[in-house]
Amino acid sequence: MSAPYVFGSHEPASHVIVHVSDPHLLADGAQLGGRFDVEHTLARTLDAIRAAQADPAAIVVTGDLADLGEPDAYRRLRAAVMPVAVELGCPVVWVAGNHDERPALREHLLDLAPTEEPVTGVWDLSGLRLIALDTSIPGWHHGDLDREQLDWLRAQLREPAPHGTLLAMHHPPLPSHLPLFDILELRHQDELADVIRGTDVRGILAGHLHYSSHGTFAGVPVSVASATCYTMNVARPATEVNGMDAAQAFQLVHVHPDTITHTVVPVVDAPTADFFSEDWAQRMSRLTPAERLEVFSRKPDRGSA
Repeated sequence: MSAPYVFGSHEPASHVIVHVSDPHLLADGAQLGGRFDVEHTLARTLDAIRAAQADPAAIVVTGDLADLGEPDAYRRLRAAVMPVAVELGCPVVWVAGNHDERPALREHLLDLAPTEEPVTGVWDLSGLRLIALDTSIPGWHHGDLDREQLDWLRAQLREPAPHGTLLAMHHPPLPSHLPLFDILELRHQDELADVIRGTDVRGILAGHLHYSSHGTFAGVPVSVASATCYTMNVARPATEVNGMDAAQAFQLVHVHPDTITHTVVPVVDAPTADFFSEDWAQRMSRLTPAERLEVFSRKPDRGSA
């Protein structure tokens, strides 16, 4: 990937994170609910990640990695994603979701002992700290963080990181306008807010909702990535909403010194019209800011009305 072009007032991104969520893979490549080809949509997502040429610091997958927690589903997920991560030269951060089973996830994705211990971790991505939390509860679909995990998080955040911290979790600390998700929300959010308020946490990455959503929590921006398996048809009334085989997406997270942006990248097969090429960007880079405005910003004179 070429060096980033800086044509505006913001410094270039120091890090790019690929944020993926909710693949819901099944053993033997089975279709989810007998209708959603989740391996196919995951493959299309991975192709789109390659095509984006984003040079990511990490790929973060925020939970519901397997739909039923089957060992073969985790093996198939690992076989699909890891070659892409190796090709891009970045780690994969696996986050546990409510559909996951901790023992199988730990054994078949992380090569760890198959226990019920929470799946957590800390990554130093060239000065950007990424912390994975485990909001899953064995035997339940709603989310929570126990005192031990909150104390562990508090200890991790005691010293700030050079580029700040991102948290990755499955259940977002946000309300949903869909009643079914509020039943399955993250519990004890006030306690989590007390831990992160006033720290260097700059953003929270989450999943669970199967639709893209954004909000703030304890003054921290929260971004929910849509699912790769299926998405919620939020064009329907909130009490009728259900899954559709459309609008699958992932997000590109650009970490700038002064802000973080979250770009929803649709995974679609669609013709693309005229586009701006690398040659165009190079030509713009050789101009002064005033010349760029003259060439690209000024509207043509269409005469008086």
